[in-house]
Amino acid sequence: MVRPRPASFDKQKIVAENRRARYDYAVQDVFEAGIALTGTEVKSLRFGEGSIAESYAEVKDGEVWLINANIPEFSHGNRFNHEPKRPRKLLLHEREIGKLFGGVARQGMTLVPLSIYFNARGRAKVELALAKGRKAPDKREHEKEKDWKREQGRLLRQHG
Repeated sequence: MVRPRPASFDKQKIVAENRRARYDYAVQDVFEAGIALTGTEVKSLRFGEGSIAESYAEVKDGEVWLINANIPEFSHGNRFNHEPKRPRKLLLHEREIGKLFGGVARQGMTLVPLSIYFNARGRAKVELALAKGRKAPDKREHEKEKDWKREQGRLLRQHG
């Protein structure tokens, strides 16, 4: 049974967001992935701590891993605390992993985490994008395009 993919995911509480990703990369496909966490990592995220600014994902041996994401140690975690920058396994369907691997291997794309959030059921999720890096001229062109679309909207509202 194939379920239709929602236009946007059910984000109840956004914990960490990579705002620069949409500027630095041309996002093509977006996936929602579960993330394998320890207890103290979940508690730390629930307190709103965590950063994915310099992180990325990679496909290794048929599994997807989130690399360099920083979830700081939980303040009351004592000896059960976790390592803040350890690689974390992302949970995806095999078909999705195949798509990601194909995009990275054949088309030279990158796996960029856009945000970490909790869904309606209280599960920690990662919004993962298959994206292509933008060079400086592309970034300028993208900015001009966004400004022009914004200006178009203003003109339509004023005269429409």
